[in-house]
Amino acid sequence: MDEADNDFDDSRTKMAMTTKTPLSAIVEAFEELSEFLECQMKDEELRLDKFCDACSLVSVLFSCLGLAFKFAEMEYVAKVHDLVEASKRFATLENVLDLDVAHDTVKKPGSHSRNLRRVRQGLDLIRALFEEFLSSEDYSLREAASTAYAQVCAPYHTWAIRTAVSAGMYTLPTREQLLLKLNETDHTAEKKMRRYIKASRAVIEYIDKLYISRNITLDW
Repeated sequence: MDEADNDFDDSRTKMAMTTKTPLSAIVEAFEELSEFLECQMKDEELRLDKFCDACSLVSVLFSCLGLAFKFAEMEYVAKVHDLVEASKRFATLENVLDLDVAHDTVKKPGSHSRNLRRVRQGLDLIRALFEEFLSSEDYSLREAASTAYAQVCAPYHTWAIRTAVSAGMYTLPTREQLLLKLNETDHTAEKKMRRYIKASRAVIEYIDKLYISRNITLDW
């Protein structure tokens, strides 16, 4: 790599560090949720509208992945929209779950609790993708995405969906193309991805505990 290339990379890094990129907004939103959960008082609950605000930002990541994750993007966006509408009537995630528990509709297609479970799955898919993406510089985005999908979503998808996703993996952008779409460099993306992994894990664990504490299994 010559000096001109180094100057270009340095310039992109400085721009990504100073500009509010989509990944920056996502990380900040989830760190805010994580900090709330870490410091919450005994009777405090996570507000549904705050949760939805953070989740809405994540959809841009799915759109950057193209055809392979089109189904995941469509499902994720639809489920988040449902929860946004629900936030006009319910203050917290616990309120949503409690209502569905009372009506025995937690796992019913279209219920807010089922949609919350699917949104949580979307957040976990991005977390797993980032972990795989950072595991090796030689690891292609297709390999990272395939592993993340197999871990998080494949066990719950039909054969037809799994087959479509597998075929779509060959249309994924390269690592470099993804970073360009996100307006990030390897350096800035790594920092932000690690921050998202940490912050989202706290949110995901909180959601899981809401189900488990109500004797709802997580194998669906």
